[in-house]
Amino acid sequence: MHILIAGDNEVGLHLARLFSMENHDITLVCPDKDLIKIIETHSDLMTIVGDSTSREVLLNANVKKADLVISVLNDGRLNLLTCIMSKQLGAKVCIAKVDNAEYLEEDCKQLYISFGVDYIVSPERIVSKEITNLLKHTAAAEIFDFSDEQLFLMLIRLDKDALVVGKSLDDIVKEYEKLDYRAVAIHRKSQTIIPKGSDVFMENDMAYVVAKKEGIDHLLKLGGKKRFDISNIMIVGGGTIGSQTALALEKKFNVKLFEMNKERSIELSDMLQNTLIINGDARDINLLEDERIGSMDAFVSVTNSSETNILTCLLARRYGVKKTIALVENLDYVDISQNIGIDTIINKKTAIASYIVKFTLASKVLSTKCLTGIDAEVFEFVVKPNSPVTKKPIRKLSFPDKAIIGGIIRDNEGYIAVGDFQIKEYDKVVVFALPQAFNDVDKFFKS
Repeated sequence: MHILIAGDNEVGLHLARLFSMENHDITLVCPDKDLIKIIETHSDLMTIVGDSTSREVLLNANVKKADLVISVLNDGRLNLLTCIMSKQLGAKVCIAKVDNAEYLEEDCKQLYISFGVDYIVSPERIVSKEITNLLKHTAAAEIFDFSDEQLFLMLIRLDKDALVVGKSLDDIVKEYEKLDYRAVAIHRKSQTIIPKGSDVFMENDMAYVVAKKEGIDHLLKLGGKKRFDISNIMIVGGGTIGSQTALALEKKFNVKLFEMNKERSIELSDMLQNTLIINGDARDINLLEDERIGSMDAFVSVTNSSETNILTCLLARRYGVKKTIALVENLDYVDISQNIGIDTIINKKTAIASYIVKFTLASKVLSTKCLTGIDAEVFEFVVKPNSPVTKKPIRKLSFPDKAIIGGIIRDNEGYIAVGDFQIKEYDKVVVFALPQAFNDVDKFFKS
């Protein structure tokens, strides 16, 4: 697939690197000469210095043959214009990133769709939804559901008290007759393992598990985790993510929101009816104590500074807050952050990649999730008639080594994948895969 990416930031670079790993033909258009030099030093991507709203630049980038145009510039208006022009010049599918809430209103979205913008995406809205979902499932470090909660993907951090530590997958299967969940990956010391029966769980492992709803309680018990109720939430950062999260939570929970900018604090007080707005610096320990941080059940830090978000979450941990969530945009910090006590790390780059990656596959994909901190993806495929995945039971499929089938949804009921399960046409199949296996996995679901 020929993919044209317009970007002037790390989001565009992240997407370009991700899709190039999948052997797509990538062209990156960027107005920043210095950023282009950095990209050329570290990758073999085709790069063009220029303005993606220029007809000449787009034609030079061979936009006529583009199967997919992704515009993720910092300015949402430029992204919309890039997509409109690209579509008029022959691009097949165009996706624009926007931040302005006005552009996300349905009437406005339909207007831009009529101009040729196929999809409009807001990573801030995606991240906000992730946060609200995490606060519903307090024991998981990361969670994602498929087909209206028929199956879940959960990330469990294994502490020394976890019952599975020191046991292999085969040991667990022998000990428990019927399991409503399946481990699909283990992230250990910056490496991701697709587990086999002999693999043993170790302390500090990050275990990714596909589970049925009725299996979640037993899964949490084995992982040494307990659910807990949330009443009081503190949010740091009053930008789009912070404000949208507060808006989604304020009717059910007691929410306090820190914002340093006075003018923005006034705007937030008009926008949020049931949230206490605090105009101050959440790094100030005395202020945190004045606002009773010790009584908080959850702490969410989503400022524009990864360092501030990490620091304030660690402070919250020190005061006994049970659930901490930090927005960490520097991917180099993610692994460290996960290992120093922060419960959940979220990232806008992986959020937008989760939305876009399904457009790069030939098979029908209902949903995707790029996982934070590891180069891996979870897909929900719809099985086409006569596709290879329907020809044999799972154990005989010769499925790629760097991928694993976690579960199947058939007639609105979830099933955990076992070796003798026969996948049928129109089933929905949940697959965990590392980037080098994406194309091979895709072939199994083509008709």
